[in-house]
Amino acid sequence: MKYRKLENTDLLLSEVTFGAWAAGGWMWGGTERQEAIDAIRVSYSLGVTSIDTAPIYGQGTSEEIVGEAIKGLPRDRFQILTKYGMRWDLKKGDFGFHSKKNNGEEIDIYKYAGKESIIKECEDSLKRLGTDYIDLYQIHWPDSTTPISETMEAVAKLIEQGKVRYAGVCNYNAAQMAEAEKYVTLASNQVPYSMVKRNIENELIPYCLEHKKSILAYSPLERGLLSGKMRPGYQFASGDHRKDVTFFKDENLSRTSEFLDLIKPLADAKGITLSQLVILWTLQQPGITVALVGARNKEQAADNAFAVNTTLTIEEAEIISDHLAELELVA
Repeated sequence: MKYRKLENTDLLLSEVTFGAWAAGGWMWGGTERQEAIDAIRVSYSLGVTSIDTAPIYGQGTSEEIVGEAIKGLPRDRFQILTKYGMRWDLKKGDFGFHSKKNNGEEIDIYKYAGKESIIKECEDSLKRLGTDYIDLYQIHWPDSTTPISETMEAVAKLIEQGKVRYAGVCNYNAAQMAEAEKYVTLASNQVPYSMVKRNIENELIPYCLEHKKSILAYSPLERGLLSGKMRPGYQFASGDHRKDVTFFKDENLSRTSEFLDLIKPLADAKGITLSQLVILWTLQQPGITVALVGARNKEQAADNAFAVNTTLTIEEAEIISDHLAELELVA
């Protein structure tokens, strides 16, 4: 495994960081708890020391799974990244969307980052994770009903108390990051970035490069689209959110498969999977610090971790980008 420094911190994150959304099962058709725990432990054994989770992932389930997986391990050997600001148990803030728990219970999701809510969420996360501090604490989504000053001052207080080491944001634009910086030093912004979703290249990446902020790229495989395992007619499990996402329309699955077929010879020549090739390409893009990659079992976890055992030359990355420029997905 290779490691990169998180800006404005003394943390070294594994280039492949374990993304624990799917491990929580919510919106992914449920979870097999022991398989998720095994996936995290196998990742750790292969050098993946950084784990990203959130309370909303399974309404506490993902954090509990992470806590169980790391129990007994030296705390200073890994980094816990979690979030706040999405409540399913409080109707306050920006209404996000309607959803269901893993057990089918109907819930409404709100984006809320008021001071008292953050303090409560932090305490709850610490208990579920079985730790006394969080390495990187990130607001999950912007909350238009709460001033950024109130939110960031609350996080700064948690840092003073030693419950949080560093502050980050997720899904913030450049202006929101600049406002947050008035109240706390930000280490990073966690945002979606993949071969087929590159809009952050226009404004956010230049901002982060100029102001020395790390970018944690989530969904680099576009939720499995770029793995090469999904073809037209793919059947999703009940409760899997992807069945309603544009990327997974049969026409887009077909066009993406054609693109992946073009770059597969490069993966074959290196003796790696398509997923590993996509991860390598992502890590080579300007401004990207780490790739957050999910795994639901130990086989997927190992495949992700082994991605950085090889390298991608500038010329090879350009070949991939040239093919990518020809890919057009339908809305």
